[in-house]
Amino acid sequence: MGRDTEDMALPSPCVSVCQLDEGSGLCLGCYRTGAEIAAWRSMSPAEQHELLNTLRDRRAAVTGVARRAPRRRRN
Repeated sequence: MGRDTEDMALPSPCVSVCQLDEGSGLCLGCYRTGAEIAAWRSMSPAEQHELLNTLRDRRAAVTGVARRAPRRRRN
């Protein structure tokens, strides 16, 4: 029986480019703050999903690449 993806913990958004930018405080690889990196494992799946949405927006703002529309859920 499948579980709703909102209930499942997600893999870390880390891309193994672990360097915090001194100016912004964001990781140059995943765009998380140090506090967000430290909190990832203790976040609920819903909080992780919310942070992933925030990270997509941050990445788009920093890189100038428009955020891709989320994929539709398959039923």
